[in-house]
Amino acid sequence: MISIRGLKKTYGRTEALAGIDLEVEAGELFAYLGPNGAGKTTTIRILTGLTRLSAGTAGLNGHDIEKQALAAKRQCGLVPQHINLDSELTVAENLDIHGRIFGMPKALRRERIGQLLGYVELSDRRDSLVKQLSGGLKRRLMIARALLHSPRILFLDEPTVGLDPGIRRRIWALVKRIQADGTTIFLTTHYIEEAEFLADRVAFIDRGRIVAVDSPAALMERMGAWAIDQVGDQGMETFYFTSRQEARDRAAGQQTEFTLRRVNLEDAFLALTGKRVK
Repeated sequence: MISIRGLKKTYGRTEALAGIDLEVEAGELFAYLGPNGAGKTTTIRILTGLTRLSAGTAGLNGHDIEKQALAAKRQCGLVPQHINLDSELTVAENLDIHGRIFGMPKALRRERIGQLLGYVELSDRRDSLVKQLSGGLKRRLMIARALLHSPRILFLDEPTVGLDPGIRRRIWALVKRIQADGTTIFLTTHYIEEAEFLADRVAFIDRGRIVAVDSPAALMERMGAWAIDQVGDQGMETFYFTSRQEARDRAAGQQTEFTLRRVNLEDAFLALTGKRVK
């Protein structure tokens, strides 16, 4: 559904993407993780037609993003990192404008707006001004807007940033429902537990290069199953173990403060890059 070969992007002397290769299968929920400045948003902007690539090729559902730009754009919906709704219009009016941009007939726009407002649980806010909505409701509206023209691929760029944990989990449930309905999802996030819970596969990107691609479970298994975070003279050190008993045995003789926990996806990212996902 998404095919990327040798994708590069340079800004002057700065290389934002250094020749990445990726394949995302139909119906997959694919998480794209990396620190700030790694190239995540640049990749999404190129794939959605907002930024021109410098070299390489990319396609969405078989449509080349350069040679068949319009057809490629129709394959995808985008939920950007920053809220870009028109706050002076109503919920329904924001959706209607999006439908007009995609050339949807009036009857189809009306039908899809009704369906999607029910889908994201905003039917009772149809005539509310966007500026009256909470952050979580705005995020749900942006997802509805991205789905209005029935795209095959949904790009989610930090879709839950700034939301409290309860609202974030409601968005997670909505995202899984969208995937279950057959949509391919490409997700970037700084919440490591979000990727662990949602993703079928994960790609780690650092300094414009892909450093690993695998399932969350497989990436974590490289580190072991249990970890001890230990505070010492050199700061925090983390040690990894295949079993909880091994970890307990190591912890038993320690005089310094420590925490015993399960290995997570950020451990794998740190091991590969020396950086945290942030």
